Amino acid sequence: MESRIKSLGHPVHPMLVMFPVALFVTAVIFDFADMVGGPESLGEVAYWNILIGLIGGVLAAAVGAVDLLAIPGGTRAKRIGISHAAVNTAVILLFAAIWAVRMAADDRGAGGALFAIEVVALGCVGLGAWFGGELVDRLGVGVDTNANLNAPSSLSPAPADGMGRMGDAR
Repeated sequence: MESRIKSLGHPVHPMLVMFPVALFVTAVIFDFADMVGGPESLGEVAYWNILIGLIGGVLAAAVGAVDLLAIPGGTRAKRIGISHAAVNTAVILLFAAIWAVRMAADDRGAGGALFAIEVVALGCVGLGAWFGGELVDRLGVGVDTNANLNAPSSLSPAPADGMGRMGDAR
């Protein structure tokens, strides 16, 4: 099953996912450094990383939802896709709650309880990434149906078949 939203022949969802993941991980690292005596500015940077990660995460989720809806029902891929979406929605909600609490506070630092929630959210990020890897690597979701070890570049012109897909380039 091919991804429904592509840019230059490549699925967009995996391109978008890396940004919120990196921003959330970096936010947790900065919050840890802030908590153990680093500069207070690290807590402020972590706060902004979370906000930008949330924006990117919502965008990645919207694009991923398009692909999820295209997976046939009753398949293992659909079950894994729903699990992937549910776990990553939980990540977005956890970080949104953390951000909202910090936005209302005088200090942008995380503190112990919020940091613990961040660590749980990062564990969920790992689980969500595993589900995503299972979808792509094991089940081939989002992968070009004509992919093979000698496939031409996604940018190379190839005749399309009757269904709008690229022809076999063997």
